[in-house]
Amino acid sequence: MIARQSKKQQGISLAAIALMMVLAQSNLIDVYADHMMWIAAAIPSTALGTAIAFAGTRYSLTIWWQLTFLTLTQFIIGPVIALPSTTIAHVIPSLDTLSQGWEMTFGAFKYLISVAPPVGTAYGSLMAVWTIGLWLAFLAGTFTISDHAWTSAIAAIPLATAMTVCALLGTSHGWHRTLCGITFAVLLIIWMAWRLEFMEWERWFCALVVVTLAAGLAVGGSALASPHRLILRDTYNPPLSPYDYTSPLSSMRSYIKDHRDDTLLTITNLPAGTPVRLAVMDWFDGSVWNLSDSSKASDCANYQRVGTTISTDERGMAFTATFTVHRGLADVWLPLAGAATGVQFLGKDENSPFYYNRDTNSAILPSGTSEGLTYIESGIIADTPTNQQISTAKAANISQPKALDVPNAVSTLASAAAGGQSRGGAAAQDLAAMLRSSGWFSHGLQNDYPSAAGHGNYRVNALLTGTTMVGDSEQYASAMALMARELGLSSRVVLGFLPKDEDGDITNARGKKTSGSGTEITFTGDDIAAWVEIKLRNLGWVAFYPTPKESKIPDDSQSSAPPDPKNLVRQPPVPFIDPLRDQTQVRGQSALSGTDAEVASSDESFWLQFHRAARTAAIYSSPLWITLTVCVLILAFKALMIALAQRRGSPRTRIAAGWNALRTLAVQSGGIPLSGTRRNQAHAIAHQFGIANQALQQLGREADYATFSGRNITPAQSTQYWTSVKRLRTAMLRSMPRLKRFRTQLSLRGVTVRIPRQSRSPSRAEILKTGSAGRIHRTSSTSRPSRANRDNRHQYQPQNTRPADPSRK
Repeated sequence: MIARQSKKQQGISLAAIALMMVLAQSNLIDVYADHMMWIAAAIPSTALGTAIAFAGTRYSLTIWWQLTFLTLTQFIIGPVIALPSTTIAHVIPSLDTLSQGWEMTFGAFKYLISVAPPVGTAYGSLMAVWTIGLWLAFLAGTFTISDHAWTSAIAAIPLATAMTVCALLGTSHGWHRTLCGITFAVLLIIWMAWRLEFMEWERWFCALVVVTLAAGLAVGGSALASPHRLILRDTYNPPLSPYDYTSPLSSMRSYIKDHRDDTLLTITNLPAGTPVRLAVMDWFDGSVWNLSDSSKASDCANYQRVGTTISTDERGMAFTATFTVHRGLADVWLPLAGAATGVQFLGKDENSPFYYNRDTNSAILPSGTSEGLTYIESGIIADTPTNQQISTAKAANISQPKALDVPNAVSTLASAAAGGQSRGGAAAQDLAAMLRSSGWFSHGLQNDYPSAAGHGNYRVNALLTGTTMVGDSEQYASAMALMARELGLSSRVVLGFLPKDEDGDITNARGKKTSGSGTEITFTGDDIAAWVEIKLRNLGWVAFYPTPKESKIPDDSQSSAPPDPKNLVRQPPVPFIDPLRDQTQVRGQSALSGTDAEVASSDESFWLQFHRAARTAAIYSSPLWITLTVCVLILAFKALMIALAQRRGSPRTRIAAGWNALRTLAVQSGGIPLSGTRRNQAHAIAHQFGIANQALQQLGREADYATFSGRNITPAQSTQYWTSVKRLRTAMLRSMPRLKRFRTQLSLRGVTVRIPRQSRSPSRAEILKTGSAGRIHRTSSTSRPSRANRDNRHQYQPQNTRPADPSRK
């Protein structure tokens, strides 16, 4: 089915292709969560891809020009749109724009599957949708503008590829997925039916019924199908386990000891009285509170890499604050407030990857915090429930890892504090009130009342059963969280900064006015504290502060014994190793073992990092990949053209295409003219390559006979002809030097030369339009042969392909 398309028909086909490509890319709208930036990347890339494909209709714009246009569009225009912050005046690409654009051409796809959506548009993530739209639109457009209708149908493969890739990179939610998928399928069916001339507009009512039924089946199938689908992001495991890090709570006493009066964190425009959290811990192993690993099915271990935009279901007061880290705050836990909706790093750290936990509203920065780190957080501060709401709320039961080696005193004192009557929020209030009223405060530092560090079972047991209930928030938070577990309450321990007053209570008076209209609050090491969160029904995680007032310091004239200690059972003492900071709490280690975890030497760490960086640079930064990619694409394109020439069209057309394949190979090697009869071409080819002239002359006569004789040619004859053509092409390539052979295989000279095509049969629509088959004008016909070729058709008759003529005896 061969018929040259008019410019109007090609334009309609390309418009349909572009529309379907945009529908396929709509799966990524939820991923980026920025409609305008998605439009700025998806639509221009698709338009440029189809435009470059349409440029191939001009003989002067060969495939080499198209590859040049694609390269410039991919590596210059794309990075300008995807990385505007690295450009000069948001228009001119800088060296950073080009280098990051090249890196994110490949890295953006990994970024999309490793970052929990919405990923935002920072870090060059838009290069993924730009690459999909540009290259797949170009491939689909290249096939679409073909004069052969069935070749145009191959455009469905790039379109289906775009839909599949975008679906795998997308999300499992969003109302538009089904609508866009149905629209895509219906448009594809209508366009293919029109292009293959299966759609007869005279029977528009029947066509409309078919399309309506197809759409109805698609809608029904979508409604009955499972709502779950394969998402690559769900099967990708980022190389991060928070359980591999040291217990955050173990570092609390060292911060207070070494940086008590040092400024660690400065925040501008943070709402007054807002706590800032560092880490949240839900697993007690008898020695420390830590983050459980993924095998314990806990929310605290659910850290995912996120982009500049973070989704949240929290409701409350929105804010935007700027955080600046100072010397002394050096850890992997990133200070954040409330429920973050976006985090943007500034300066040299703007591309720093970090992991966020939506269940605990805490973050991990693998590269670690350091002096000068500045970032902007936008988020939501949840509404604080009233005491009445808390006391009437019931406990919410969730799956948490079991606390190990809990002292008996925890259960006994928890039951006594709750009185056996209170439940849920009321029980949590009773526990916090009992510890605050009965306990005393001391950090145990120089000139403080003696108070041992740590929060394991030995220290908690000493707090609850010793002669003096004294400690700081590290011990009281650990004790209350364990007591809440004994009462059936879901609990966890939080470490962070509190805007405290002299009594240690949260105050709104810590913020200071800045030179502008904002406020600034400064946190020191003395502001680091621990508190407890209890999960209550309809209220979520509610914060409780069981630590006594910091001004409540014990002395010898007051009774500081724990309440009702007579029935408490003391646990055997456990030796402590460096109580100020338990460095042994890494994966597979425990403070009970008394051994330190093995740490790789600094030299080994350096060489491992150097090897990793060198390998990444070799893989992603080498220009060799561009050359190899272009060579592979050229070889694949030429192989596809040969396969299509061997199989498409009538046997007569295939034989003519076979001779054209020989002539094109000779042209690509250099020195062979395009003009002349097949006899002259055969003689020139034989002379150029030093192969048998007789075989070439025979193939030329057979091609002349098939083209001009008017006799029927069977498929078996065209297959036999192509076998001889392939044999001669192999001989021609082997006769060349290796370098010239390689250059010939990569040459695209003569590829765009059209071979003679046979006129098609009239369609039913044309017959109905003209009223008679005899008055139809052919839309295409073979060109009039030259005088030399007309002479050749009588002079050369192939020995094996000419059918017998009974009239000539």
